[in-house]
Amino acid sequence: MHEYPVTEQIIKIAEKHGRESRASQVESITLVVGEQSGFIGESIQMYFDIIAEGSLCEGAELIIKPVKAQIECSVCGARFRRQPLSFACPSCGGEGRPTETGKEFFIESITVVS
Repeated sequence: MHEYPVTEQIIKIAEKHGRESRASQVESITLVVGEQSGFIGESIQMYFDIIAEGSLCEGAELIIKPVKAQIECSVCGARFRRQPLSFACPSCGGEGRPTETGKEFFIESITVVS
């Protein structure tokens, strides 16, 4: 349910950009969503279609770019995707530690129609 207010903010930001650009419509919004960001892309899409009605974003394409989480080996520095129930590095067997990759959540771009 926390995707609803976030989606409202995405639309507000896109509308503001559209007005500042003197656009007649927002054509697309590209959103980067890390799998560990706490947000679900499908829920944002569902709310977007509903909330955008009657706004400059109505009919806009919401492009969601997912980012998979990665961990980093504390021994060799390799980055990799964690296997279920394991933090072991596939290169050297060292222990992996969390990184920021996969926690992203931001608007990458907004395309408007003038």
